[in-house]
Amino acid sequence: MQSPGKASGPMTAINITPLVDVVLVLLIIFMVTAPMIVHRTIKVDLPKAAHHSHTSTKALEIAMDSKDQIYFSGKPVSQSELSALLAQTVDTDPDARVTLAADKSVSYGPVVALLDLVRGSGIHKIGLEVKSL
Repeated sequence: MQSPGKASGPMTAINITPLVDVVLVLLIIFMVTAPMIVHRTIKVDLPKAAHHSHTSTKALEIAMDSKDQIYFSGKPVSQSELSALLAQTVDTDPDARVTLAADKSVSYGPVVALLDLVRGSGIHKIGLEVKSL
């Protein structure tokens, strides 16, 4: 007769707890690093600033590359399309925020025109994206 604490025969159960732990750790690593990888898909050489503040707010992203092409959330748009998209956004969220990233080679005029277009659509909380020195 066997003692109750000992089993006879091979152990057939698999302990999946370590596997689940590894998968969860990999998932967390992926979730943390994915936004960093995808954040800059448009090539914009930002100007540098010695004194700037970094705020992490949920904001719409508008970018202008060195060829004055405008991008809204990573997709190229014309000024009229951008104006319509921003007006639609203001209708759903009157407190919407925008971050504007413009290539440092872009002249001052197109950037001011873009700022004017954003403000004209009803968005008044605009942040300019820069790189720290």
